[in-house]
Amino acid sequence: MTLDRYAETLTDLEPADGEVETAELVVEDDVLVKAFALGPGATLEPHEHGDSTNVFHVLEGTVTVLQGDEREQVEAPGVVLHERGVEHGAENETDETVIFTASLCPLPS
Repeated sequence: MTLDRYAETLTDLEPADGEVETAELVVEDDVLVKAFALGPGATLEPHEHGDSTNVFHVLEGTVTVLQGDEREQVEAPGVVLHERGVEHGAENETDETVIFTASLCPLPS
């Protein structure tokens, strides 16, 4: 048994071009951590969490983070804070799979 939930999950994340795959790493009453794998050309559509803070941890590759009207390429390792109610998303503009986690706290009610 290992404490690392990421390594085991990573083997199941193999998105094709334009696809987004996700896996839940931690689901507790007060926090959700999901892994996102974006294939080349994939987009995680902009959305918001009105009552929760969201943090991206870029683990592999370079992802274009969308936040409000801003776009910024963030290279692994990287951390991006999305304040409550701020629209955010992500795009993979590279030829490689991009992997990041998103932590949501507290969970929406």
